[in-house]
Amino acid sequence: MTEGTADAPPGTPETPEAPSVGKPRLKEYDGEGITVTFEPRRCLHAAECVHGLPEVFDLSRRPWVLPDAAVPERVAEVIRRCPSGALQYRPAAGGAAEEPDAPTRVRRNPSGQLVVRGDLLVAGEQGVRRETRVLLCGCGASGNQPYCDHSGPCAGPGDDVAEERQEPSGTAR
Repeated sequence: MTEGTADAPPGTPETPEAPSVGKPRLKEYDGEGITVTFEPRRCLHAAECVHGLPEVFDLSRRPWVLPDAAVPERVAEVIRRCPSGALQYRPAAGGAAEEPDAPTRVRRNPSGQLVVRGDLLVAGEQGVRRETRVLLCGCGASGNQPYCDHSGPCAGPGDDVAEERQEPSGTAR
């Protein structure tokens, strides 16, 4: 595992001119076929990872992410369920990178947060970042603008539960 800033989209600055102050703190977990990155400030504890692949994502273990505990395709599938985008992945050479949803989808959840999936450029304290999944603050109280950090009234129980998310085909995940 390494800490630093990632060098490739999604979840990273779009331009080299992006400010160095405020770059996201990423933790990297390297595996044979996939590297998992985790940005703690963006994690809203939806638990899609730990429920979807507990042999890879286990909060009681250090390191808590073991990318080689499952096949890379399955790890990538579970990471794509992360609504906040706190978890990202980079496949080994020749692997398929995460494809953004098309068309881009935006919905406001019952608590007011904006759930956005697609080919996104998000401007924030880290500069402009290419993203595929974000949960944006809907109340203006987040200390991690424009991302939600559950510090304001828009964060509530049941936010972005899996049953409410829809696949592009219209079927629930």
